[in-house]
Amino acid sequence: MTLVHPPGTQAARQQQLAAAYAHCAAIAAEHGKSYFLATRLLTPDRRPAVHALYAAARTADDLVDLPGADPVGDLTEWSRAVLAELATGWSEDPVRLALVHTYRRYGIGVDHLVDFLAAMTSDLDVDSYADLAALDRYMWGSASVIGLQVLPVLGTAPGVTREEAAPHAIALGEAFQLTNFLRDVAEDVDRGRVYLPADLMAAHGVTREQLAEKRHSPGFAALMREMVAITRRRYDDAAPGTPMLAAESRDCVRAATDLYGGILREIERADYRVLDGRVSVSRPRRLAVFARRLTAAQLARVRVTMAKPKSRSSTGA
Repeated sequence: MTLVHPPGTQAARQQQLAAAYAHCAAIAAEHGKSYFLATRLLTPDRRPAVHALYAAARTADDLVDLPGADPVGDLTEWSRAVLAELATGWSEDPVRLALVHTYRRYGIGVDHLVDFLAAMTSDLDVDSYADLAALDRYMWGSASVIGLQVLPVLGTAPGVTREEAAPHAIALGEAFQLTNFLRDVAEDVDRGRVYLPADLMAAHGVTREQLAEKRHSPGFAALMREMVAITRRRYDDAAPGTPMLAAESRDCVRAATDLYGGILREIERADYRVLDGRVSVSRPRRLAVFARRLTAAQLARVRVTMAKPKSRSSTGA
């Protein structure tokens, strides 16, 4: 792989890279409050990479969800640019620059990015899924590979390979994605897309027209109840993976799981009335989860530092 050295001094390049990561952190803070809060529990050297992965996913997703005059062309051009820049090692776009640096630094497979971009492209013309298997195939690119991208950044415990931890990272990515689907039913149908399996909708007497009209019903509540149960099973599949991670990364994942799992609880408390408006975890609840995990995360860092007194941390830039 040929690395193109960008113009300017090494100091200027480092400054541009640091600014790119800061830009990604701002995107994460604005659009993914629970996610961003959980990342505060990571070691400082890991946070920028996770912010870069989030910002890139958010940027591509927005090209689809908040399209301009030419959404197909915009996404195609963005995809072409980032894949070319990944090969050369540099970009003048801050989100893509941080993503390229993260991919190369952690040895993340380019196939994950290709699969993600393919899923985003499918959102431009696929607006429903026949069953859970079809939804799972879509989620491979929209969610599973996100877990696989983040895994090298989080690191694994001694004696644990990425391959051993991968199935659990995949399950957690899917659990987060399903949680978002259930929370965002109303917003998604307004964009012309439904991420609830059509066969389960039919089994509960729920129609696409009902979703578009935001009409709650006992059947819709039953459908949501079943989908919440399916989603919780994905969280259960993911749980054994947390102890496989590097010790200093585990509390970030536990916090993110608590926060996203909290969305499911809020859906239940709202009697599954997600068509009436978006449910969310309250700020006090988010801060309580963060505070509970903070001490454990700090202790984990101390133990790792004491076990490896000669190790040196690198910066995200």
